[in-house]
Amino acid sequence: MLADATTHAIDVRQLHKSFGALEVLKGIDFNVDPGEVVCVIGPSGSGKSTLLRCVNRLEEPTSGTILIEGEDITDPDADVDSLRTRIGMVFQQFNLFPHLTVLRNLTIAQRKVLKRSEEEADSIARAVLDRVGLSDKIDEYPIRLSGGQQQRVAIARALAMKPDMMLFDEPTSALDPELVGEVLDVMRGLADDGMTMMVVTHEMGFAAEVADRLVFMADGVVVEDGPARQVITNPTTERARQFLRMFGET
Repeated sequence: MLADATTHAIDVRQLHKSFGALEVLKGIDFNVDPGEVVCVIGPSGSGKSTLLRCVNRLEEPTSGTILIEGEDITDPDADVDSLRTRIGMVFQQFNLFPHLTVLRNLTIAQRKVLKRSEEEADSIARAVLDRVGLSDKIDEYPIRLSGGQQQRVAIARALAMKPDMMLFDEPTSALDPELVGEVLDVMRGLADDGMTMMVVTHEMGFAAEVADRLVFMADGVVVEDGPARQVITNPTTERARQFLRMFGET
């Protein structure tokens, strides 16, 4: 099925995920529209990262349906690898290849997965490195970069695949506080450019400023879902108020 003007970029329907006897996701209904930035917040163990990982089937759902631009990625006959090329993913850890230069980290998947020529892959890599402010690090190895620079390389690597949407799983949680800002600045730029984004985060300032919607999860369910500033400043549930008080938001 081809996406049209009414098709969600991500459409999650009655998603359940269990690990043995532990039910982590308990019937999640969730969507992200094209060009929308949705931040997902909640306490540890609420199922946020599991939801994110189910979206591109890094975790296998126990039941439910996930549509990516109208195509069912949970269908047993789905071309998961093809659908994943539409989805960029950035993890807590940078997962860069330590033995490859920054440039090679950005071109290897382009050439092996998308079958781009060396010249095309190189050109795209240089363009996205410029976009994240790291043109001068193209020949460096990851060990010579700060944590913030490594995470920006990881974002550039995902962008080099030219995805339709980006998923971020706590992209600043492994960084020293003084390095968080440079990564969030890159993400703000992506949002300003209209990139569809689903972001699991504890960065409330970023969520209030950049997100179109904020989803609060607890105990494997969506407790609140609404405009970001409204959820942060005036949550409708006591569970959300308790959580947000930890950040001095209510």
